[in-house]
Amino acid sequence: MTRWYEGPLAAFDTETTGVDVEQDRIVSAALIVQECAGGRVRSTRWLVNPGIPVPPGATEVHGLTDEHLQRNGRWPAPVVEEIARSLGEQLVAGRPVVVMNAPFDLTLLDRELRRHRASSLARYLDNRPLTVLDPRVLDKHLDRYRKGRRTLTDLCAHYGIELEGAHDAAADALASLELVRAVGRRFAGRLERLTPAELHTLQAVWHAAQARGLQAWFARQGTPEAVDPHWPLRPEMPAAA
Repeated sequence: MTRWYEGPLAAFDTETTGVDVEQDRIVSAALIVQECAGGRVRSTRWLVNPGIPVPPGATEVHGLTDEHLQRNGRWPAPVVEEIARSLGEQLVAGRPVVVMNAPFDLTLLDRELRRHRASSLARYLDNRPLTVLDPRVLDKHLDRYRKGRRTLTDLCAHYGIELEGAHDAAADALASLELVRAVGRRFAGRLERLTPAELHTLQAVWHAAQARGLQAWFARQGTPEAVDPHWPLRPEMPAAA
């Protein structure tokens, strides 16, 4: 029987105008599909004209300028719908979707759908949840006492995954997919008996515990930053009174 981390997986990633999921916009996205470890990779990419200026700091990260996006990017409304429908196809096909730091990318996509399609990610998925595998949450739970940062670049270095062209959505998605396979192999004794659906449920619990720990650390440092415990999607913010 094929272990889940050797079988079919998809992976999703975005590049954006910034790190605020409520206000920032998608400028590029990619969905990677691989039916088995080492198999052929199918890639779908989207380039978006976000309709707002791209801050220089964001351009420094992903290299996408206003001029390039205005010339080559598509308007967001049809793109975010295509992305949501493509994720829904993974749900129908039964493929787990790898998303590094899922609450960021999936929440941002949800807000873009609300902004441009007056809809939500849940509606495009027929209110059925994706089965999500988040390498950041998995690694932090399974190797919780290891010191050091856990960015995609750091995790790839730790697990021996090649990351070419970091901060390109397709490159980051592929690296995240390979990272989940590597985590699965390294911790096979703890993971192979669990289904991806069971892992999805567990990751929500693990992420909430990780958020509480980080919130406590911020409190000790006197940092007022709030840590959202929701995973893989943050709830919609209430409308301002």
